[in-house]
Amino acid sequence: MSAAWVVSDSWTMTRRELAHWARQPVQMVVGLVFPVMMLLMFGFLVGGGRGIDGEYVEFLVPGMLALTMAFGLEATLTAVTQDLSKGVIDRFRAMPMSSSAVLVGRSAADMLQSAVGLAVLAAVGLLLGWRWHDGAAAALLAFGLLLLLRFAMLWIGIWLGMVAGRPELVQAVQILVWPVGFLSNAFATPESMPGWLGAVVEWNPLSATATAVRDLFGNPAAAPPSWAADHAALLAVVWPLLLLAVFFPLAVGRYRGLSR
Repeated sequence: MSAAWVVSDSWTMTRRELAHWARQPVQMVVGLVFPVMMLLMFGFLVGGGRGIDGEYVEFLVPGMLALTMAFGLEATLTAVTQDLSKGVIDRFRAMPMSSSAVLVGRSAADMLQSAVGLAVLAAVGLLLGWRWHDGAAAALLAFGLLLLLRFAMLWIGIWLGMVAGRPELVQAVQILVWPVGFLSNAFATPESMPGWLGAVVEWNPLSATATAVRDLFGNPAAAPPSWAADHAALLAVVWPLLLLAVFFPLAVGRYRGLSR
C-alpha cells in the first residue's frame, strides 16, 4: 500500500468526521460552550484565588485551557463507541482502504475541533481580562503544549472507546475522568490544599501542563517552588509522551484485533 493511498484514505475519513459538525451542530456548539460556562462559573459564581498572587482570572484561564484538553476525550470516546455499536467500523474494515485511516481520520478531526475549542475559550478569556505577557512565541509554545496533552488524551479516548464498545458504558468512564480533571491545579494552588492532596495534585499530568502554560503566558504561578513546579515544562512534554507510548499501541492493537 502506497503512502499516497494511506494519506488519501485518512483524509477521506477526516472529512467524514468533519461532516458530522454540519449534521450535528448542536453537539458541536455544546462542546464549545461547555468549557466557557465552566470558566464563567468558576471565575464569577464559585470564585477562588486562595493563595494566588495576582488576578484570579489570569490563573484560571490557563487551568481551564488545560482542563478542556483532558475533558475532550469524552467526545472521542462517545464517537468511537457509536461507530462500533452501529457496525460502522466493521464496514470500514471490510473496504479496500488503509487500515490506519479510521484512527488517523478520527484523531485529525478531533485535533481540529480541539484547536477551535482552544481559540474560543482563549477569546472569552481575553474578553474577561486574561492576557499573556511574554510575547507571541511563548504563547504559541503554550498552545502547542496544550494540544500535545490533547493528542495524548485523544488516544486514551480511542482505546477506552474500543474497550467499552457500547455508548451506554461511556458514562461509567466519564465518572472516572472528572475526578482526575478536578484533582489538579486548574482552579486552586496545591498549597491551599491538605499536604497529601497537594502532593498528588502537583504530580498530575494536567497540573504539569497547566503550570507550564501559566509560566509561558506570564500568568500567576500555581505552586511555590518545588521540583515539579521548576520542571513543569519538561513534565508537560514527558507526561503526554509517556501516555502516548502506552495508549497509542494499545489503541492500534485493539483496532487490529476487533475482527478476531
